[in-house]
Amino acid sequence: MSTEPRLADGLAFERTRLAYERTMMAWIRTAASLISFGFAVYKFFQFEISKVGQTIKESAIGPREFALAMITLAVLSLLLAGIGHWRNMQALRAQGVVAPRSMAAVLAALVAMFGALVLIAVWLRL
Repeated sequence: MSTEPRLADGLAFERTRLAYERTMMAWIRTAASLISFGFAVYKFFQFEISKVGQTIKESAIGPREFALAMITLAVLSLLLAGIGHWRNMQALRAQGVVAPRSMAAVLAALVAMFGALVLIAVWLRL
């Protein structure tokens, strides 16, 4: 019996790697949606309030707090998804799979940095 990897095994590893990439892309889409929705809610209410010249009633959660929560959730979800993706890729590499650099992980890092900038903007009320 040959110890060389079979073509079917290599293709199975490739399918698994691509499944990890698709999962990471799904997390990126979700995080981008949370970031944009949170920021849009914040800016919408900021615009409406400045147009009328009113202030928001003090309540437990207002538009700013909602936006902060949504954006924080998005950045944390990307961080946790990135950790999971990295672990999955390490597990594949431990089995001898030569996997290229994950472009999904690079994109996740860029979206997380963008989310952090938006979070700072909302925090500082810009």
